Amino acid sequence: MLAVVKIAGMQYKVKAGDSLYVPHISGKTGDSVEFSDVLFTQDGDKLSVGSNINVTVKAEIINDLVKGDKVIAFKMKRRKGFRKKHGHRTQYTQIKVTAIA
Repeated sequence: MLAVVKIAGMQYKVKAGDSLYVPHISGKTGDSVEFSDVLFTQDGDKLSVGSNINVTVKAEIINDLVKGDKVIAFKMKRRKGFRKKHGHRTQYTQIKVTAIA
C-alpha cells in the first residue's frame, strides 16, 4: 500500500517499512506517532483521493534529533564595510513507517 501524507506542511510518499527524515517532531526515540492528514492512497488498483480517505499512517521515531547540513547566509555590500554572516542547521527527526491502516 502506498500513501501520500502531509507532515509539517510537506508531502511525503511512504510505504510500510520506509525510513525518512521529517521536520522535527516532539517525542523521544522509540515513541510511536500517527499522521492522519493523508492526501492519497493506492492499494493495488484501488486509488483514493480527497476527503473520503479514512487512513492513518503509523510510524516510530528512530532518532529524535538529527541536524541537517550547515547553511550560511552571507550578506555584503561592496565598498561600504558591511558584512553580515548568519547560519543555521535545520533539525530533523528520523522516522520509520510501521503501518498504513
